Amino acid sequence: MQIVLIAGFWLDGDSWGEVTPTLMAAGHTVHTPTLPGKRPGDTDLAGIGLRDHVDAVIAYVDALDGGDGADDDGPGSVVLVGHSGGGTIAWAVADARPSRIERVVFVDAIPMPAGTCINDELPVEGDGVPLPDWSLFEPEDLTDLDDELRERFRAIAKPEPVGVAHEPTRLDDDARFSVPVTVIACEFPADLIRQAIANEREWAGELAAMRQLEIIELPTGHWPQFTKPVELGASILTAIGG
Repeated sequence: MQIVLIAGFWLDGDSWGEVTPTLMAAGHTVHTPTLPGKRPGDTDLAGIGLRDHVDAVIAYVDALDGGDGADDDGPGSVVLVGHSGGGTIAWAVADARPSRIERVVFVDAIPMPAGTCINDELPVEGDGVPLPDWSLFEPEDLTDLDDELRERFRAIAKPEPVGVAHEPTRLDDDARFSVPVTVIACEFPADLIRQAIANEREWAGELAAMRQLEIIELPTGHWPQFTKPVELGASILTAIGG
């Protein structure tokens, strides 16, 4: 199966480096695209918006052959895995290509409702949103992210284009709700998500409309690709059924 891993804010495709071996060992083909504004040599972030990231992943998915080359790998054999803000990107791609996507896996993320943005409260510098001071994050975000991992994270972090953080997401096709979804809940327990759905919380509206939703837990902070990469790989395998 083709698995496309979509990084969240401040991270490029290489940030999945300790997760991919587990997926590849299980026989999957893994893709870790780096999105516009975070590629080597990208310095001008002006004009890069959320839709540019969505369109980049759509083009990536469209270029895939539908699987590992086997005849029984049909056109719906692409799994999208989105971490944090990458989950909103993954969901918009599923909205654009619902028949092409086998499953969407949200890693400590939920799909933002149409018309809302990923995060317009982070400090902005020019055309970018740099990785802020750790004091701006909730304690739950930073669980297991020790000093060494924080230093490593900051060393590779790239400013997120402000348009990606602020531009409202666009969703057009209700067929997206037929795409199976798994949420890997890290910093908050699965019951909290289920309660939000039951209580009709606005931020959980997309989850409530899904026809096939599974929630599995991987207790750690917001960046399991750093704090529990092997376990995250195993959780993704569980989500896709193998």
